Amino acid sequence: MTRGVGGLGPANIMKHLKRLHFPADKNTILSHARKGPGPNTRSVLEILNRIPEREYHSPAEIVREIGKVG
Repeated sequence: MTRGVGGLGPANIMKHLKRLHFPADKNTILSHARKGPGPNTRSVLEILNRIPEREYHSPAEIVREIGKVG
């Protein structure tokens, strides 16, 4: 994924996951992101929907997966 293109770089996506408690599974991550700020919520959800179904233990793990699927 290209960093920052259209405001959808990993750092910007993580803004939608602010205050997410870990560990968190994919459904929890998607649910939390739906409540996120900004006009790119739909695009953020599309990207997060591509990450594998599993339990994540940190924001860094999510960012790594975003990089792989981006």
